[in-house]
Amino acid sequence: MNSHEIDYKIHGEEMQHIEIELDPNETAIAESGAFMMMDDGVQMETIFGDGTQQTGGIMGKLFSAGKRLLTGESLFMTAFTNVGQGKKRVHFASPYPGKIIAMNLSQLGGKMICQKDAFLCAAKGVSVGIEFQKRLGTGIFGGEGFIMQKLEGDGMAFVHAGGHVYERRLQPGEVLKIDTGCVVAYSQEIDFDIQFVGGIKNTIFGGEGLFFATLRGPGTVWIQSLPISRLASRIMSYGMFKRKEEGGILGGLGNLLDGDGMR
Repeated sequence: MNSHEIDYKIHGEEMQHIEIELDPNETAIAESGAFMMMDDGVQMETIFGDGTQQTGGIMGKLFSAGKRLLTGESLFMTAFTNVGQGKKRVHFASPYPGKIIAMNLSQLGGKMICQKDAFLCAAKGVSVGIEFQKRLGTGIFGGEGFIMQKLEGDGMAFVHAGGHVYERRLQPGEVLKIDTGCVVAYSQEIDFDIQFVGGIKNTIFGGEGLFFATLRGPGTVWIQSLPISRLASRIMSYGMFKRKEEGGILGGLGNLLDGDGMR
């Protein structure tokens, strides 16, 4: 294997974190800000890109880091290496309520495509790059943009999704229509496209967006029940508008009881 072989354990239910066990000289890479805690003897180092271009000269490092800018991520990642004796552990936390998905790339054809903000951490040797949508319409109307992340290699990679995660295996020719924001990741065999919902009532009054993501098998797709964009939208709308009951006596009493009246 080109990637480091790491062991792991996922803790929690809705607010999960992952524990990665490192043998001496093994390394895990993670997004900046994902770190939770680590044993003494684990060395933390900030690196350009994903660490796969560290011996390729300055241009290789810049190219690796530049790919991350296109997906909206930081130029830097963090590498955690066991420089001590015996097994050491490092923990990474999910950024919002949901599930952590473990993906063994060696069993998934060596490549996975995911949302640009889904990657959490991986074994050193896994390449975190960009995946351009092949169809112009997919890029313009896909909901997640023209550029997605691709994870390549033969090691373990971990992505995060909001809410509950549903894994669906599609048979050859089987088509699944999904809200564009609910697609977390899919295997490279999947044919991903965008379809217009259609119908004037659906377009104006549907409230579900104008486009579906259509995924054609064979392959596997991971679906999240609560995209972070949907959660953020609800929180913003709740903060911008008064609740319906706020004008009444009972509404005022309710606000006092739940703490709103104390501010």
